[in-house]
Amino acid sequence: MSFKRISVVGLGYIGLPTAAMFASRKIEVIGVDVNPSAVETINQGKIHIVEPDLDMLVHAAVKEGYLRATLQAEPAQAFLIAVPTPFKDNHEPDLSYIHSAAKMIAPVLEKGNLVVLESTSPVGATEQLAQWLAELRTDLTFPQDAGVDADINVAHCPERVLPGHVVRELVENDRVIGGMTPRCSERSIQLYRSFVKGECVVTNARTAEMAKLTENASRDVGIAFANELSLICDRLNIDVWELIALANRHPRVNILNPGPGVGGHCIAVDPWFIVSSAPEEAQLIHTARVINDAKPDWVVSKVRDEMANVVLDNPERKAAEVTIACLGLAFKADIDDLRESPALDIADKLADTLPCNLRVVEPNIKALPPSLLEKAQLVSLEEGLDAADVVVILVDHAQFKKVDPVKFAGKRVVDTRGLLRK
Repeated sequence: MSFKRISVVGLGYIGLPTAAMFASRKIEVIGVDVNPSAVETINQGKIHIVEPDLDMLVHAAVKEGYLRATLQAEPAQAFLIAVPTPFKDNHEPDLSYIHSAAKMIAPVLEKGNLVVLESTSPVGATEQLAQWLAELRTDLTFPQDAGVDADINVAHCPERVLPGHVVRELVENDRVIGGMTPRCSERSIQLYRSFVKGECVVTNARTAEMAKLTENASRDVGIAFANELSLICDRLNIDVWELIALANRHPRVNILNPGPGVGGHCIAVDPWFIVSSAPEEAQLIHTARVINDAKPDWVVSKVRDEMANVVLDNPERKAAEVTIACLGLAFKADIDDLRESPALDIADKLADTLPCNLRVVEPNIKALPPSLLEKAQLVSLEEGLDAADVVVILVDHAQFKKVDPVKFAGKRVVDTRGLLRK
C-alpha cells in the first residue's frame, strides 16, 4: 500500500524539510506544530528557519496544495514525529515532547497506520512511545504485544543530516530503519523510498537509536581531543592550527579542528543519552562532554585577559569603556541555529561577568535572543569591527572569512576558529 497522506509532527529544522520533501513527491502532507506563528508562516508558503533551498521547496509545496500546516493532528496513513529531545538539568533525557506528540496523534490513529520516531532519542524511546500509544488507544494493538500482526506499526528512523545541507542530504544519505518488527521496517522503507536515494539499512529500533547517538558521540570525542590540544598548545606557546596540520600529514591521522565548544541539537546533547543509559561504562564519552562543555569558560578567560591588556595599554581608560565584538552566535557557520551554541554561551557570560560594551555580529538573525536583549547590541560586521577594542571570533561565517585582515589591525583578537590564520 502506497502512502498518500502523511503527517509530520514538529516543523522545525528537521520536520519542515522532511515534510517538504514528501510533498515535493506529490504526497499530501499535514504538518503539525504547537507554534501558531510557524504554522501561519508555512501556510503562507514561507519558512521560519534558515536552510538553503528549503524556501523554494516549501513555497512550491504549499502553492500546489501538497503541504499545509495545522495546530492539531489529523488522520493520516503515516505519522512522523520530529520533536525536540533535550536533556534535563542533570543531563537525563527529556522525553516530554515525544509524550506530548503521542497524546496529540493518539486520538486520530487508525488500524494500518505507521508511526515513525525521527527525533534523536535515548535507547528505548521508541518502545516507550509505543507503550504510551497503547495506553492511550486500548482499542488498537501495537508491536510490543501483537508483533507483526499489530494494528499500528512503529519504527525509529533517525535523521542524519547536516544543517546547511539538509535538503540534499535527506535525499542522498543512507537511512537507518529500526522497526519494532520486520513488518514495521518494511513499511518504513516503503515510506522513505518515496524520496530517499541512499540505502535504507534495516536493524531493530534499539540499535537504530544507538547508531545515531554513536555517530554524534564519535564526533564529540574527536572535537574534545582537538579542544584539549588547543588548551595544551596555549600553555606551551604552540600554534595549534599548525600542529594539527602537521599531524594530519600522517596518512592515518585526521584530527578535527578546535573551536569555542560544541553546539547544536545533536552533538552537544546526544552523548549524554549514552552516558545516562550506561554511566559506569561511558567514561570516555563522559570526559569528552566535560571537556567540550568547559571550553566556553576558557574562551571567556582569554577575552578577560585581552580586555585587561587593553586597559593596561591605555591607563586612562576604564574597563567599562572597552568594547568587545563577538563575531557569530550560531553553533556553526552560515546558519541561524542557536541551539546549545557555545558562541551564545560565551556572549552571555561576557555580558554577565565583564563591565564592557558588548557588540554582537550575527548576519543570520534579525534580533538578539532574550538572554542578550538588554545586555548587548546586534550590529553589522562593519560597525562591530570599527567599534571593537577586542574581537572574539566565535563562528567562521562566510562573511567573516572575507574580511580584510587589515580590519583587525590594532585590536586584541581571540580567534577560536583559526580564521585569521587561514
